[in-house]
Amino acid sequence: MSARVLGRGLTRKALIGLALTALVGTYAFLQGSADAAEIPISQGKAVTASSVENGGSAAANAVDGNGGTRWSSAFSDPQWLQVDLGAPATITQVVLNWEAAYARDFTIQTSANGTSWTTINTTVNGTGGVQTLNVSGSGRYVKLNTTRRATQYGVSLWEFQVFGTGGSTPTGGPTTIPPGAVRVAEFLADCPFSHRLPDDPIVFPGLPGASHMHSFFGSTVTNGNSTVTDLANGPSNCNPAVDKSSYWVPTLYQDGVAKEPVITTFYYLGEGVSDAVREQTQSLPFGLRIVAGNAKATAPDATTISRWSCLHHNESGAGKDFINCPADSMLESYLDFPQCWNGRDLDSADHKSHMAYPVNGACPATHPVPVPKLRQVLRYPVNGDPSRIRLSSGAGFTMHGDFFNAWPQAEMDRRVAYCIRLKVKCGANGQA
Repeated sequence: MSARVLGRGLTRKALIGLALTALVGTYAFLQGSADAAEIPISQGKAVTASSVENGGSAAANAVDGNGGTRWSSAFSDPQWLQVDLGAPATITQVVLNWEAAYARDFTIQTSANGTSWTTINTTVNGTGGVQTLNVSGSGRYVKLNTTRRATQYGVSLWEFQVFGTGGSTPTGGPTTIPPGAVRVAEFLADCPFSHRLPDDPIVFPGLPGASHMHSFFGSTVTNGNSTVTDLANGPSNCNPAVDKSSYWVPTLYQDGVAKEPVITTFYYLGEGVSDAVREQTQSLPFGLRIVAGNAKATAPDATTISRWSCLHHNESGAGKDFINCPADSMLESYLDFPQCWNGRDLDSADHKSHMAYPVNGACPATHPVPVPKLRQVLRYPVNGDPSRIRLSSGAGFTMHGDFFNAWPQAEMDRRVAYCIRLKVKCGANGQA
């Protein structure tokens, strides 16, 4: 029984009862596992979760084969835990070894791509303990979705075991740190300018022409009606091409002429949080939408997230508004997106509230799920008098960025596990 459970004021008699229950459950758990398969095909595989209670209750604990470690979630509904089996598999059984904080209502789902899901089990009024679910399904991904907790706490599993045939060690990238690798948690996408439209499928979905002019990068099909399915099924100019996401910013003008950036890099970083938090980083969920910055800012205040500087001329300084860059330089824009997610919503009414910035190296309790920090770096072929420069949204301090995530879930999972959690500087190919 965990220290968290022991600290809930249970009587000695209750503790003895729980201990006996745990012993019986452990025996049944081992017996059921032995009957199904010697080693679960989920053991040691990549796993992500909607949230974690603290640094000692990581999602990976649920598939490590150790009955003394556990995953536990934040104290809210709903929650999920997802394992990547590494390759397609036929799934015949799922064994859930719950801690005292269990879920009454939940489903088990499978997916070939981490995006489209099929439900293979629905449990209502579950009793916790060790639950052996005989199922019939197939897929690379298996997800537990909990919708109703049995206690005031979160949900907690000693082990989440998937049995069947197939699956393998994930391919497409190394799983160990090569000699000489740069120890920076990072992967990136280079996505050039694609097109310009007065559209914004996040702020004004279904209303083409309702926005100020935007410059789009990545997905070449983005418009006011775009959905994540449109992006995923359409072409992208990113390197890597697997990144089907759409990125956009207000168009920049000099002397009334639109100027597009000639260098456009979108970094995914593990910085800004402690190492312990970084090691628990979860993938950005497919379909996530975020707006960073303030298009309606009237002054360079605390809502101004972006920063302007001059390429190769640090002596020119940096600021929240446009600055005067030397003739041999370019105007740079840096913008960091928030990296703490509330674990539930892919968007919010203001397109910001479902996300938060870390505080003192940790994610706030309201947004407990750390995800990679997206850093947008744009370099414009513009210099000289800043009074000649404007954005379609106004002054330089109105710079903002929109992000519509359409990375394939499997590829995002791989890069987060290797580049971010292991702290390896990866290129566009997701390798050191």
